[in-house]
Amino acid sequence: KLHIDEVVLYDIQEEKQRIIEKLCKHVVERKHEELKVWAVSDPVEAITGADYIVTTLRVGGDHSRVVDETIALDLGVIGQETTGVGGFSMAVRTIPVLIEYCELIKKYAPDAWIFTFTNPSGLVTQALRSAGYDKIIGICDAPSSTKFRMARDLGVEEDDLYVEFFGLNHLSWIRSVKIRDEEILPRLLADDAFLKSIQEFSMFDPDLLRMIGFLPNEYLYYYYYREKALANILKSGATRGQTIEQVNKQMMEELKAMDMDADPEGALQIFLYYMQVRENSYMSIESGLAKRPLLEKGQLEVPDGMGYAGVMLDCIEGLQSKDGRDLVLSVENQGSIPGLGDRDVVEVTCHVDETGIHPVRVEEVPEHCYLLMRLIKMYEKETVEAVQEQSEEKAVQALMLHPLINSYSLAKELVAAYSQAYGGLFHKA
Repeated sequence: KLHIDEVVLYDIQEEKQRIIEKLCKHVVERKHEELKVWAVSDPVEAITGADYIVTTLRVGGDHSRVVDETIALDLGVIGQETTGVGGFSMAVRTIPVLIEYCELIKKYAPDAWIFTFTNPSGLVTQALRSAGYDKIIGICDAPSSTKFRMARDLGVEEDDLYVEFFGLNHLSWIRSVKIRDEEILPRLLADDAFLKSIQEFSMFDPDLLRMIGFLPNEYLYYYYYREKALANILKSGATRGQTIEQVNKQMMEELKAMDMDADPEGALQIFLYYMQVRENSYMSIESGLAKRPLLEKGQLEVPDGMGYAGVMLDCIEGLQSKDGRDLVLSVENQGSIPGLGDRDVVEVTCHVDETGIHPVRVEEVPEHCYLLMRLIKMYEKETVEAVQEQSEEKAVQALMLHPLINSYSLAKELVAAYSQAYGGLFHKA
């Protein structure tokens, strides 16, 4: 449907790449699709001539996330990997590596669209845009997953539901919800049963949401319930990073121990089971909510168009069509949100069609949203400058702005702790 005939995989971890390649080939073969999937050990070979490139990498591996979160918690702040100092630490390791790849892409696939799933998505997209790479789109599946659950609860087709987001990645609000052009947001905000039935909204007090006048991105929980989120993480005895590290480790051990060629479907079921474990535990530690129930291995289907990959494929479909699609993407503001710069990367609903990507115009932003966006955007841009200039002083300036830190002395301690843990905060590429 999207005129894609080849998918090339590249990873620096060869054993992991070999396992994922076998799983991908099996998924293609079981559906009898005419799609060539292959893996390479050279990034230039992977990139050359590509039309679309997806980056999803974690510099330092899964354990670096545990380090990021633990250092933050030891100093009394939330270390979530996108929001706050965890995101900062990941960004300073990640940006130089992604810029190296973008240089290769500019040389070997200059016309390719680049979709970055790499966290912290908004900050990374801002850094790459600021470095002059223009065909970069930041992808997050939180908004599309929220829309999917809203449509299911309201008993309507997703295509008949319009949900308009504005803000930054992991800092956004829903300002409009329409079913076939009829605005229903005020009705939804007044409906306690609806607010409790959608996982993302159930974490928030309904009175808070009515006070705000918008439906929230779930990551706003860290800002609106900062002390509760911190207390829940400390009480649980395990960070999200530790949970993910353990899940990934168990999954890889099971896959390595089996004969994947003899039982490819069994291998796929193992992979899907552990992906489900990951998803079902999402935000449960921070919010204190119960984990969702698990399906048994053998009953699991390959997700059809959900998650990060679904958003990316929808975007490609939109770029190839006349009518286009409405999608939530991290793109340059270009006048979409008043008061933010044109080159500031924002996360907004965009109309994507063969003429390009067009962010919606948000006519008016309440002051409380605007102040939070401005503050986080300033923190992001200072972080990008800290990486560009290899400056720990600039890093301290960035962190003391962040509302989850908001202290010079704490910012200085955090920078020193991360610098010690990683043998220097900045490493020249």
